[in-house]
This record gives sequence, C-alpha cells and structure tokens, in this order.
Amino acid sequence: MTTTRVALVTGANQGMGRYVATSLARDGHTVFFGSRDLARGEEAAAGAGPNAHALELDVTDAASITSAVGSIRDISGRLDILVNNAGAAWVGSPPRDLDDARERARPSIVDLAEMRAVWDVNVFGPLAMFQAAMPLLRESSDARVVNVTSALGSLALASDPASDVRRMFDPVYASSKAALNALTITMMDEMAGSEVKVNLVSPGFARTALVGFMGTETIEDASQEILRCVRLGPGDPGGTFTTWEATPLPW
Repeated sequence: MTTTRVALVTGANQGMGRYVATSLARDGHTVFFGSRDLARGEEAAAGAGPNAHALELDVTDAASITSAVGSIRDISGRLDILVNNAGAAWVGSPPRDLDDARERARPSIVDLAEMRAVWDVNVFGPLAMFQAAMPLLRESSDARVVNVTSALGSLALASDPASDVRRMFDPVYASSKAALNALTITMMDEMAGSEVKVNLVSPGFARTALVGFMGTETIEDASQEILRCVRLGPGDPGGTFTTWEATPLPW
C-alpha cells in the first residue's frame, strides 16, 4: 500500500504487536501503539519513528478503551486499521513448559478465575475494541480489522483425533481463541458489503512473552501473515481465516 493510513495495534509494546506496529510506521502510516503500560508503549513507539504514537490502552477496561479511541479521534479523525493483537495465555506464575501448561488447564482442575482473566483479554477485549472503534472505522473508505487468533482455536482441527491441535486444545487459551473465531464470524457477517473488511489470522508460533518464550519461530517470521493482511487494500477480500503465506485454515 502506498496510501497513508491510520492504524491501531493493541498489545504493541512487545512481541508481534510491536513488530507489526513498527513495520507499519516505517511504511509511512500513522500508527498508534496500544499498551497497558504507557511507559513501555512510549519506548516502543520511540523506536519506530515520527509516525508512531503511544496510547495507554487496556482492552479489559472500558474507560481506557474510550480514552484511547478519543485520542485517535482528536489526532487523526478516523481509523483505517484495527489490529486486535493483545492476548494472554495464562495469568500468574508462568508454567515451566508447555506440558505443564496443558496439565494446569485440564478441565477437571482448571482455575476458573484464570480462565475468566484470559477470556477477558482474548475474547471480550477484541469485541470491546471493535465496538469502540467502529465509528472511526466507518470514517475510512478503506478500513480493515485484523483479529489475531491461533490455529489452536480451530474446532475442525480440535475435533480431529489425528490432529496435534486435539492434544493441545484446552479450556483456557485454545478455547478462548475458538470463541474469538466465532465472534469474528459475526463481525464478518455484519460488515459484509460495507467499507470495513474483517480478517482472522493465525500467526506463527513465535518466541514471545505470551508463551514464555517457548515458541519455535522468530517474531519477524511469525508476524508475516498479520502484516500481509494488514497491508491489504480496498480491492482485497475480507472474511478470511489464514495462516502462513495466506494458507486457509478450517474453522
């Protein structure tokens, strides 16, 4: 894309969110780095050049969302890109490894408070952002929402006994992504025929804080499908659920 656009990336102070936001700013777009910790957001934005702005934004807090969207309205008057990237895999002390994480998340023993906290970020957070940003997105002639999910949220894969997703599907993180996928379908349906396109992306398994740096791919590689969808133009489709190099995923 050569046209200057206005973007908001949630959870942009670290990991894939920071990489995506920085890449867009260096493309020449105006980019708002959403971060629960404003100081960390400012540090991230400072390294992305003059087109980057830090916003204090907690996607689980209605007042924080209202304030952040108000700041975008005051500065830019519209929003062209919303990347719902902020996410949580667990709360409290991190697991020792992925096997420990799966053990903790067995449905017979899972901590319901932890499950609610993760779902608040991964499910209700993106919906709250979608609702709050919609008036600004409707001011754009080329608006796009990109929800960042996981292949673990694919019910088609989770219901297949031969799939690795079946073994890793859990009530906390994977189920929250399945719920996000379901919400994204409703967003796609409502926005069909409008100027606002919605895409769902499963990035690579990156070595980020979200998974205790237990991932297998670099942040740069894992972020490529997010960036591809964010950079789509008005003639490109919404309504897709894809992973690496535009590969479709089953719902």
